[in-house]
Amino acid sequence: MNNDSDETAAAPGKAGRLRTRALSGLGSLLPFARPLPPADWGQIDCARVLKVLVRNLDGMVFRCALDAEWTLHFASEGCHALTGYWPEELEGSHAVSLERMTHPDDRAPTRQAIMAAVAGGSRYRVEYRLRCKDGSEKWVLERGAGVIDERGERVLEGFIEDVTEQVRGQRQVAEAELRYRSIFENSVVGMFQTTADGRYLAANRALAQLYGYETPANLVASLHDIAARLYVDPGRRDEFARLISERGRVIDFESEVYRADGRRIWIAESAHAVHDGAGALLYYEGTVEDISERRQYQARLEHQATHDPLTGLPNRNLLQDRLSQAVALARRSGGRVMVAFVDLDNFKFVNDSLGHTAGDALLVESARRLRGSLRGIDTVARYGGDEFVLILSDHASLNHAVNALERVKQAIVKPILIDGHELRVDCSIGVSLYPEDGADLDTLLRHADIAMHHAKEQGKGQFQFFTDVLNTAAHERLALESSLRRAIDGGELSVVYQPKVDPYGTPCGFEALVRWESPEFGSVSPVRFIPLAEETGMILPITDFVLRNACREAASWSARGLCAEAGRLNVAVNLSARLFKDPQLPAQIAAVLAESGLPAQRLELEITESLLIGDVEQTVAVLEALKALGVRIAIDDFGTGYSSLAYLKRFPVDILKIDRCFVMECERGGEDMAIPRAIISLGHSLRMCIVAEGVENPAQMAVLAAHGCQEFQGYLIARPLTPEGVAAFLQGERR
Repeated sequence: MNNDSDETAAAPGKAGRLRTRALSGLGSLLPFARPLPPADWGQIDCARVLKVLVRNLDGMVFRCALDAEWTLHFASEGCHALTGYWPEELEGSHAVSLERMTHPDDRAPTRQAIMAAVAGGSRYRVEYRLRCKDGSEKWVLERGAGVIDERGERVLEGFIEDVTEQVRGQRQVAEAELRYRSIFENSVVGMFQTTADGRYLAANRALAQLYGYETPANLVASLHDIAARLYVDPGRRDEFARLISERGRVIDFESEVYRADGRRIWIAESAHAVHDGAGALLYYEGTVEDISERRQYQARLEHQATHDPLTGLPNRNLLQDRLSQAVALARRSGGRVMVAFVDLDNFKFVNDSLGHTAGDALLVESARRLRGSLRGIDTVARYGGDEFVLILSDHASLNHAVNALERVKQAIVKPILIDGHELRVDCSIGVSLYPEDGADLDTLLRHADIAMHHAKEQGKGQFQFFTDVLNTAAHERLALESSLRRAIDGGELSVVYQPKVDPYGTPCGFEALVRWESPEFGSVSPVRFIPLAEETGMILPITDFVLRNACREAASWSARGLCAEAGRLNVAVNLSARLFKDPQLPAQIAAVLAESGLPAQRLELEITESLLIGDVEQTVAVLEALKALGVRIAIDDFGTGYSSLAYLKRFPVDILKIDRCFVMECERGGEDMAIPRAIISLGHSLRMCIVAEGVENPAQMAVLAAHGCQEFQGYLIARPLTPEGVAAFLQGERR
């Protein structure tokens, strides 16, 4: 009470009386004011109550004139916290009025709103910016009404409070919503909101485009049941809902879905559940990405990992998986599985003679034919090189399986036209059976491989079922290979020399041949170990061994004066296909000649006719590089290959050797002499020396000599000789 009296006294004179009168008229503006029964008025000091309440309000109670400045008649003490001005600075001032404190941009709309409410006799509520004494700005909320004061004049009475924080919060929310809406609508990533039961609530433009709809509205209107109408597998939506229910979110949930045009695409969804304050689920929202290209790329990678890039057939990885499945199924059903190893006969010849491009074309066509000759449930895989593996299961009988193999052979043996060459290839097939020949993958494949090699040894175009005898032979072959590797460095190899003579029996040279005397296998025939050496690559060190020994031995013939013609005796060394394609071959030959001291013109290098087929320019380049050293070039086994006679004149060849198969039949004359006669005539026309191989009787030698053959070798002249035997042979000629 005392405080109230003091405050009244602090407003002396006219100003104090005005503030007292103003307070007495503000009760109608207070939201908590209510009429009291007449009997109670005498018990309450209304002026005091109003004064205390107004002083304690967090804002400014005011009365102002309806003039151009909103001149304040009264301002409660809350004005200082709100504006920085004391009531005495505001009341009656035209310099600091509500109009002048209102932000210039807000004055017109604020006045318009207030005057419209006053004209309509209603309360008003308006927000605007207020400039404070220190120059700062606040957002305020003014609530009030037009009233008639004690003098009968219309004035405004109301309350102004600071709502800066609320406005800032509202604006932040609005800006966030605007940003979210902008992101939602303009994102290049598909975005959505759906109900838990599978209805779209919202979708953005990117999602509509992704799913093939013109607008987001079309998408929302069209997809009433996501599970049934969007997902290719409706169960994916159930899985999506289950995961998001358990975890609250899903990340990169991949599914195949239908576009509006019916086309299928792959998507990855990431989403989370949105709940209200009470924890109730409102909706799901998230993003959708088109991963079709990624899935296609993954599929390509998987295909590359499981398929041969050349033929498109399953590779070893997929073969293992297919065979494992076939064996597992046969184990459950009591059935059989046939594993067939297929090797193309003559592929090496085609690859070496026509080049790798032709070899690849042959493999591709063979793969196509193999696929076409079997059922869809059978597997054709490329195992490596020219080897294929077939998996045939669920055959009614073994005869049905054999018939399938016959179809394979018939498909492969048909002529193939490659680069203008009509080629005929055959295949050797080895077969193993589950469960008879093995219960695991490796065993079945190994046994089929063993059977295939045995079939190849029996001649082209054969197929062989695995037996224990073949298994033993395979182990022997492995042992032979291991022993041959040791023989190269272990001094088990030697070189022998088969003489060549002219029609008068005078020696004119020798052919160097390799021999192997094994501690384990005894004397091993070249027919047995040379193909093995070719296959394993050991032919390179073997050829180098023969070349060095032959050149050194030939150089010694003249040095020792074994015969008058020793200085003109040539030595011939066979070159393998591998060595012929080695770019270091000329340098290797030159080094050996320099090391041995043998004149280059006394060395003959024999190549097979098949090496001439293929890249003619490359072949000419190699031969010319060798000829530049001064050596002589011979074509061995001429007449058995497929070389073009048109190209033969381009090759710098010195010698043609007639194969023994033609020599054996020539003594009968007539048609049997046609090929040797043609070879001799061809060689003479190209100024080549003609050598007959495998001469075994005088009649053969006589008829060939009569037709112009210049040199002869074979058992008629002599069997291959050791170096000591060569010395004795030449010394015998000298005597």
